[in-house]
Amino acid sequence: MYTLRPTSFFRPSSRPTSPVPVPRQEIPVAAERAARPLSKLSLSNFRRPSPSPASGPAPSTVVQDGSFMEVLGLKLSEAVSKALAQPAGPAPPGELLAGRRPIPAGRGRTLGALIVSEVKASRENPHLYRAVIRTLQRPLSVLISNISTNLIPLLSSPAFHTPAAPTQQDPQPNATQLHAVALATFAGELLESFDEIGLGVDVDTRGENLKGIREGLVSIVKRVVEPLINGMKNELIPLLEALETVPPSVTANGVAGKTLATAKSHVHHPAITTLQTLAPIYSRALTRYVASTYAESALASFVISLVWRGLVALSHRPAPPPSPPASPSMHTLSLKPKDPKKPSTTPPATPPASRFTLKLPPSRPPTPPSPGLRGPTVASDARALYNLLDQLPKPSQDKEQTRLAREVVDEAFEGLSALIALLESIQPHATPSLRPAGPGASPKAPLAELEADLELLTADLPIVIALPILLRAFLPGERAVHGLLGLGEAEYRQGCLGGFGRAEECGIAVGQRVLDVLRADPGVRAQEGADGLLRWLERELAAARAERGETEADGQDVAMH
Repeated sequence: MYTLRPTSFFRPSSRPTSPVPVPRQEIPVAAERAARPLSKLSLSNFRRPSPSPASGPAPSTVVQDGSFMEVLGLKLSEAVSKALAQPAGPAPPGELLAGRRPIPAGRGRTLGALIVSEVKASRENPHLYRAVIRTLQRPLSVLISNISTNLIPLLSSPAFHTPAAPTQQDPQPNATQLHAVALATFAGELLESFDEIGLGVDVDTRGENLKGIREGLVSIVKRVVEPLINGMKNELIPLLEALETVPPSVTANGVAGKTLATAKSHVHHPAITTLQTLAPIYSRALTRYVASTYAESALASFVISLVWRGLVALSHRPAPPPSPPASPSMHTLSLKPKDPKKPSTTPPATPPASRFTLKLPPSRPPTPPSPGLRGPTVASDARALYNLLDQLPKPSQDKEQTRLAREVVDEAFEGLSALIALLESIQPHATPSLRPAGPGASPKAPLAELEADLELLTADLPIVIALPILLRAFLPGERAVHGLLGLGEAEYRQGCLGGFGRAEECGIAVGQRVLDVLRADPGVRAQEGADGLLRWLERELAAARAERGETEADGQDVAMH
């Protein structure tokens, strides 16, 4: 009676309870891999995520992603290492130096193109741009250090300065010079890439610029190119100074034991003949040395200095001594007038056998007696010098950086061309045999005709260059300009003939002093061409003062330093 009644709590279920399911790990199939978006394969998944707060949003700009600068730095460092790496393949003969080859041309432009592309991509964001500039400083500083390390042993080697200039026996640079030129070419190409976007030109007080890198690259170019160009300059300057001496005359008997045929072909000054051999060699060497825009400034100075030395030498060459009169021929000496009063004591000569033979016409006309051949004229030497110097390379006129240098070089050649025109115009008046002689012609006519053209002929010449030429043409005898000034020759050349700029500065002072001295000399005023020379000098001084905005009183107060 007290038994327990079964309740629903202890009542068994209608069926046994299912066991708790164990979770299964599904293995992904290949179809799911193919279904992933392509963005999963981008390089951004390999970047190291930057630490950020868990609750903050993901970075939205490249500036906040520090890994971008790290990747860019590694990329630039790798590019710098490749730029200075040894090229593959066999080396041409004469280029190996300690088992290494020079850097090929074009690597500087390749590295510069990479830098320019990275900088252009960040120009729109100023924060990113400054970060890229800061990132560039480290690999480029390493580049400058590596180039300097390789360059110092080359510049200090005796082989870099031996030979100082190419010769006819060794026209090609040696291995040491080639390696140094290759490094300078690399630096120049990189600088040209910097100029495309103006890198290193702007000044930033915080130091976030590449001005120091640019200055280092410019220094590398100058340290290599300038010594090589100066070596050629030191070889050419003595030849140009030798043009001031009067060359030996060419006569019918030959020059220094040479035959007449050799003398006829030897029409130029000996210095011009040597320059004809060296000019093509130096032209090829300069083309190899000056391979970038930043080497063309040294080239411009080199060409201008050569033109100026030629102008000074040719304008100060003294007049050649008058040639002796031609000796009478043997036929003239044998024909003497017979004195009818003096009886002849010698028996008559037996007539030659040719008198009784049949005279036949000669096979060719007899050669006329050759007159005394004159040596090279200063006008012909000036024209030959112009043609030789014109073979040298000049700065490019298509680039903005070298356009001014090209204009200065062109002005120097215009001065040399004006000297040729002046000398050719004076030559007929200076040579008596070439003066036009007609019946009733006035002896003053040639100088009067020359005076009428002087203003045009001397328009592109400094006064100190045209003055010694006109002194010899209008006033007989040698009157040196430095003697009229009361100065020593070395002092005058150093103070007034140092270059185009110095000549323009001293032109008015020198011209005014010479004008005063000639006016005060009564012997000068009595000569035929004195008035024409004085009138030309007065016009030149007036034009020079008008160009500077000075007066005659101001010009008289100018002191020559």
